[in-house]
Amino acid sequence: MHVVIGGYGRVGRYLASMLEERGHSVAVIDRSEKAFATPGSDIRGRRIAGEVFDRDTLIKAGIERADAYAAVTSGDNSNIVSARIARERFNVPCVVARIYDPRRAVIYKRFGIPTISSVNWSSNMLLASILEPDLKTVATFGGGEVVVITAEAPTLMTGKRVTEVDFPGKFHVTTLVRDGVAMLPEPRTELVKGDRLKIAVTRDALPELKRLLGLE
Repeated sequence: MHVVIGGYGRVGRYLASMLEERGHSVAVIDRSEKAFATPGSDIRGRRIAGEVFDRDTLIKAGIERADAYAAVTSGDNSNIVSARIARERFNVPCVVARIYDPRRAVIYKRFGIPTISSVNWSSNMLLASILEPDLKTVATFGGGEVVVITAEAPTLMTGKRVTEVDFPGKFHVTTLVRDGVAMLPEPRTELVKGDRLKIAVTRDALPELKRLLGLE
């Protein structure tokens, strides 16, 4: 793929590097040339100084042949404007944007642009860690009504099948990691010592899950 990235801060640099490591071509845009002088910011793709919503700048970055555009500047306004231009003027098939103010997410949704809100994600993760310090939370959904936790299967679960651990409507084992290899367990999969589980659980059911895991 060819991917254009608007914004060359820490997120933009890391995203560009990960894409190139996987064999994709990248072009990055940042309004400040100083961004390209940051240690560790070298990439093989083009680095262009300019506004992310400027038509000529986007064309220099190859937006006309781009398979994806990522708007990751430090400003919500710049991100929404450039994301709309990429989608509506250049018909880029995949457009994503970072957003700081979660209240603006409805604006992005109206234009059909998927968003990543670092503020919303971080707040939910911090809240989960504060409310349930005994559990390692790895993801939250909605307003935190459902969370995913990771825990080692306790000895009392050894030999039990996943279906014996699941509680419909309350918690469900989504992933099992055994000897460093992840799998999607079947209901009849038996647990062994050392298994690492990822469990989706409703917040209301966390006390029951903690008792099952021997944490209470």
